[in-house]
Amino acid sequence: MKLQTSLLLLAVTAAPFLTSCASRAAKQPAPAASATVGDKKSDGKSAKSTEDLDEYDAVSIADPLEPLNRATFWLNDGLYTVLFRPISKGYEFVIPKPVRTGIFNIFENVKFPVRLVNNTLQGNFKRVGQETGKFLVNTTAGVGGFGRPSDHIPALADVPDADTGQTLAKWGVGHGIYIVLPVLGPSSLRDTVGVAGDYALNPVNWVSIIYGGYSWIIAIPSTNTVRALPSQMGIYDAATKNALDRYLAARTAYIQYRREAASK
Repeated sequence: MKLQTSLLLLAVTAAPFLTSCASRAAKQPAPAASATVGDKKSDGKSAKSTEDLDEYDAVSIADPLEPLNRATFWLNDGLYTVLFRPISKGYEFVIPKPVRTGIFNIFENVKFPVRLVNNTLQGNFKRVGQETGKFLVNTTAGVGGFGRPSDHIPALADVPDADTGQTLAKWGVGHGIYIVLPVLGPSSLRDTVGVAGDYALNPVNWVSIIYGGYSWIIAIPSTNTVRALPSQMGIYDAATKNALDRYLAARTAYIQYRREAASK
């Protein structure tokens, strides 16, 4: 029980990163992750038996920590199975879908400063105006962000997300090495640094800093974590379920999406 409590508190502390990944990756298509190494050719070289391996090569990233990353990946996989997936299922069972959607929307609306600052740093002032408009519409007409009436306004719908890792990419900073973070999952050196910026800009964290104490950490960031779990688990399953090498599938899905996000 103490171990589960400690792991849950770790996830709570990491809530902004978890929810950031969930909201960004929810829009990404999962790759067809069934890659495997084919039969050996007569010259002794391995043949690629599926197109998926070509896809893996196309989105390659330096992975000098692969043995450690793989160990962390499987540790995370176990945690998802024994801890986070049951919490996710319980949340979906207890909370009706319209309420879950509203809670998700509220926390996404509160992340407005993350998107505003990063769009400004990227020099994308059109999106600064769009994000401001979305925030005002959803906060007022959407009752604190519970609803998303901005989705029905063409000029405000489908505005790409912006985060610190994306900003660094726009500035020409490369991914660096691939990193699998405990509990938090796939990342890169650049995006791990970007997490600190997103954390500082997310008002959800200001509450726990201002008021302090475990009561606020449990009440606000834990809700932020739990509301993202169904999406996060769904994304993870879609990316890895049918893969012969689930580690490569997860790595590819992450890098593909981050590359696409940086190009918008």
